[in-house]
Amino acid sequence: MTLPEAERARKPRRGGLLLPWLLALLLVIGWSGGWFWLRGEAVRRMDAAVAQLREQGYDVVWRQRTVTGFPFRLNVALAGARIAEPSGWAIATPVLKSEAYIYRLDHWVMVAPDGVTLTRPDGGPVTVRARALRASLSSFDEHPPRLSVEGVDLAFETAPGGKPYPVESAGKLELHLRAGPQDQGGVLFRVEGARLRLEGLPARVVQGKPASMMWDLVLSKMSAFRGRDWPGAVRNWRDAGGVITVRAAEVRGGDAVLSGKGGPLTVGPGGRLQGGLEAKLTGGDDDTPAFSGEVDLADGEARIGPLPLGPSPRLY
Repeated sequence: MTLPEAERARKPRRGGLLLPWLLALLLVIGWSGGWFWLRGEAVRRMDAAVAQLREQGYDVVWRQRTVTGFPFRLNVALAGARIAEPSGWAIATPVLKSEAYIYRLDHWVMVAPDGVTLTRPDGGPVTVRARALRASLSSFDEHPPRLSVEGVDLAFETAPGGKPYPVESAGKLELHLRAGPQDQGGVLFRVEGARLRLEGLPARVVQGKPASMMWDLVLSKMSAFRGRDWPGAVRNWRDAGGVITVRAAEVRGGDAVLSGKGGPLTVGPGGRLQGGLEAKLTGGDDDTPAFSGEVDLADGEARIGPLPLGPSPRLY
């Protein structure tokens, strides 16, 4: 008996093996093209924003710009960066590094590893050095945008002949800016382990010891906080009816604590705050107030009755 001839085995198709590699290659090519397009778009938008600022009187310069971060981020490094607004405020840094994930280009994280130099129109430059100095910026469509600035082990050095800066050094510094409901904005400023230059009662509270200071504020009419420069923005905000409510304020030195809250506070003609706050001074273990009462901010000075406490805080 003869058996039927076995059918020859067909050669395996290689298309199924090549297809995943072809798809992966197309994905890599598409992703790479998309990243380089985003890189070019980020540079274009950055240049357009700088051109707009320069038209408004700002001075924005850098010596070198490098954009890297392929494949998942955009890293922008600026060497010799400086921005100055028309009223004379300026900030400069030898190196500014920033980054954002390509799927979150509305959220940037920045670091200044070599510190920054802050120039004041009436006080001269102040060099700020820190073990760590970083910031994050997001939610650009809100008023104000979401901003956080943090510094660790900071030292503030005033240039010879310049006006002394209120802070000599600090173990930690935080500034947080957030948008709130009903056109409000929240500001939280905190400094810890600091050497402060204070006047009046706050200086007597601290007595030259390492101190901490905190301001927790709510500002109204934030959409009106716009202008050609910082003083102009403050005046526009004030003229629109903007006020400050102090949720909590505190200066602590050793066991002594000077605290206050209240408002509303407005901005006077000279840029200093005016209005009233409820304040108290406590010290020791029993937390018994040494005094409490109304702090009146008027004519550039802070007083409790006839007792002067020092100059009123100044916004410009």
